[in-house]
Amino acid sequence: MKTYSAKPAEIEKKWILIDAEGIVLGRLATIVAMRLRGKHKASFTPHMDMGDNVIIINADKVQMTGNKRTDKKYYWHTGYPGGIKHRTAEQLLEGRFPERVVIKAVERMLPGGPLSRKQMSNLRVYAGTEHGHEAQSPEVLDVASMNPKNTRSA
Repeated sequence: MKTYSAKPAEIEKKWILIDAEGIVLGRLATIVAMRLRGKHKASFTPHMDMGDNVIIINADKVQMTGNKRTDKKYYWHTGYPGGIKHRTAEQLLEGRFPERVVIKAVERMLPGGPLSRKQMSNLRVYAGTEHGHEAQSPEVLDVASMNPKNTRSA
């Protein structure tokens, strides 16, 4: 018996639409990371880009448990001495690009490397309900109904 290894011609990519309104951020990120890697498929091959294309809408309405909205900080460094800066999750969600919170959460759940960066290009995140991918006719994935813990009211 040999281990199955998928070839590029055998890979089928679907388009999946997820509505993030009321969904807990970490639980959403784990589901999306699994879909991007392709681990939900029986033909999963670790060194190939097996994952689906994922569209997330309403990223600005994602929820966080506990005090993470005010306490969670996103750090970056300017490159100058003493140049470490931070913003809270609340500031990012109420700012100009609220979808960056979801992108960072998913990005940090994928292993680092060239393949991971390629898989991140299959993720599209939108703050509102509008997206320009109707032509791909994406399947709707209802994350809220998967587990009662996936949702949280504001």
